[in-house]
Amino acid sequence: MKTQAPPLSKWLFMSPRDIGLFLKSARTDAAIARTRSTAGGRAAFEEVYSAGPDPWASADQRYSYQAIKYRTLMSLLPKGRRFARALDLGSGVGVFSLALTAVADDVLGVDIAQSAVDRAMRHAVGRSDLRFAQGDVTRLPASLNGSFDLVVIADTLYYMDDVGDMSLKTVACRVADLLAPGGLCLMANHFFFSADRDSRLSRRIHDAFAWSPRLTLLREHRRPFYLASLLAGA
Repeated sequence: MKTQAPPLSKWLFMSPRDIGLFLKSARTDAAIARTRSTAGGRAAFEEVYSAGPDPWASADQRYSYQAIKYRTLMSLLPKGRRFARALDLGSGVGVFSLALTAVADDVLGVDIAQSAVDRAMRHAVGRSDLRFAQGDVTRLPASLNGSFDLVVIADTLYYMDDVGDMSLKTVACRVADLLAPGGLCLMANHFFFSADRDSRLSRRIHDAFAWSPRLTLLREHRRPFYLASLLAGA
């Protein structure tokens, strides 16, 4: 499936039609919040992926924003660097995982919802460089430690059941475990303005990773409407 956005001026980051994308995303987030309160996070994600093929319309070619965002995130990686193994945490239907195969020899996408993994597997048919598996970012097996020279976490961590500072720092340490020496972590989270509640959570997520003594913040980028950080492992 194509991940390129329709041709637009380099000054544009979305089209008027993308308002529909944001409305759809808001409805999905509201549905997750309702189910999470009684059944937990995994059940909430299974429900939204079972209700439709792409709850956040990440692959819907009617919209430009998400494709432009993915393309911009890819541009933040070091030019010309080739990665042996990449891990995409919170891979959803696998659109960004597929894009990562342009810079990585082997890409593993992990999502908490098996229904999301089942849909993502369609991208991997006949490919040896792309795999998907069900898993929880807070409970990844120790066998993965030191396996990846690139870990990507895009729009994932604010959906954890516990987003307290201690839990976020624990996840940051866990991601550092996953990285091979000199590996990189690329993360992105929604960011509108500093006083917005969701933006404050995104700020805390990025601060937790920058706090980790085993991760070094290389660059931070503000884009409409997200915050991106590139960090290096020890």
